[in-house]
Amino acid sequence: MNPSDPRQAHDIRRDASIQNLLARMPPEVAQTFTEAQLAALRVALGARSWGRHAVDLRGTFAVWRWRYYFVFLLGRNRRELSRRERQLSLLLQAAFLALVLLCSTLLGLLVLYLVKSALGIDLFPGLSLGIWDWFKVNVF
Repeated sequence: MNPSDPRQAHDIRRDASIQNLLARMPPEVAQTFTEAQLAALRVALGARSWGRHAVDLRGTFAVWRWRYYFVFLLGRNRRELSRRERQLSLLLQAAFLALVLLCSTLLGLLVLYLVKSALGIDLFPGLSLGIWDWFKVNVF
């Protein structure tokens, strides 16, 4: 947004963050701001919109004589990530993918083992992991 552009300067008062800011102050004070001042306030506030979140959980609780508050917000991240945040995000995505693949592989191997055992196939005579016996007792 370029506040020197007359069309954009007039539109700054329509911005949601500016309207929210101006609504919380006396009208006689809110009317004294110039377009340049409002543009500077918008930049200083980071143009944050205090909009809705998919999950917005807020509360307070007391522990002995102290009161604490908590806020849990969950929603889509609309801001631009820094380089470090992007790297961390990629690392976490790779770790999550590795965990999903590991769990899927282990579950697949367990199912194959149970099917093998149900069919009576004994690959190593005299060696049992005991999973089939546990499964028969607890599931069937």
